[in-house]
Amino acid sequence: MIEPFNLVEPIENQAPPVVTMDDNRTMAQLLEAPTVGYEDAIVVPEITADNFELKHGLLTLVQNKQFFGHDKEDPHAHIRYFNKITSTMKFPNVPSTSVKLMLFPFSLEGAARIWLEKEPPRSILTWDDLVSKFINKFFPPSKTTNLRNEITRFQQRFDDEAWDRFNDLLRACPHHGFSELHQLDTFYNALNSNDQDSLNSAAGGNFLDKMPRDCLRIIESKSKVRNSRNKPVVAKVSSSSSTPGISPDVAELKDMVKALLLDKKNQTQAPTPVKAVEESCVTCGGAHSYRNCPATDGNVYRDNIQEYISQAATANFNQGNTGYRAPIANQIIPPSFPPV
Repeated sequence: MIEPFNLVEPIENQAPPVVTMDDNRTMAQLLEAPTVGYEDAIVVPEITADNFELKHGLLTLVQNKQFFGHDKEDPHAHIRYFNKITSTMKFPNVPSTSVKLMLFPFSLEGAARIWLEKEPPRSILTWDDLVSKFINKFFPPSKTTNLRNEITRFQQRFDDEAWDRFNDLLRACPHHGFSELHQLDTFYNALNSNDQDSLNSAAGGNFLDKMPRDCLRIIESKSKVRNSRNKPVVAKVSSSSSTPGISPDVAELKDMVKALLLDKKNQTQAPTPVKAVEESCVTCGGAHSYRNCPATDGNVYRDNIQEYISQAATANFNQGNTGYRAPIANQIIPPSFPPV
């Protein structure tokens, strides 16, 4: 006979309820925000060395090139730069990985810093853990697939430094997994016929018949020659006004400053004063206008001149009477002029 199974324990076997009334804290203290759980994600091992201190100059070097977490940023390049900076500083009795764990948060900003702050407390125990989480966050598998496809489908562009661009793709995805043979074959097949013939000529026959290390040497040699030809040559013209004994750049800068100062001096020079035109009367020669000449009795002479000009103009356009002359008998003749 099977007895029914009772899920409810007997009262005598149940644990007594927790009594919280014995807590002597006040309501304000009970409502305070907790102070636990605010530990950082990175656990830095205890450093037992005496007088250990991170120098301000080292922090400045790390913060000069921070990682923000943008799509175009390369996390592998950031790790390489960070390792290069931290390798320049050695502390006695202090592991280099401990220094890296302490400094790495200072190299992050923006979305990258927010990512690190959201990581669970005490979840990163070693430098390898930190690098692995950082790379997987900002270099996901989808980005690896896209870069591998770009390497496989690489093609030379018109007037392009193909070898430099191909190496940039390889550096952007250091875990691409392509062998050296696969890389050389991909690059050679991506070139146009002229550049392939150039490599074949440099190899003394078929380029693919050479060993991989010889092919790599030929490609790098041809790339250096092409870069040197495409590099612009800037000729420096020495100025006779330059001071001997100084570098050409300083002399050129000195001449430019001198020319600017001379040009500014010419612009600020005061203009030459123009002498005012003095009025002279045509009637009496006095220092006044003929309109204000007292010898003409006001404006009578001026009115006579206007009337004479008007009559003369009428006579010039009167083609039927070519002998017409304007009467001048009733005009006032200016003084000092003989009568006509």
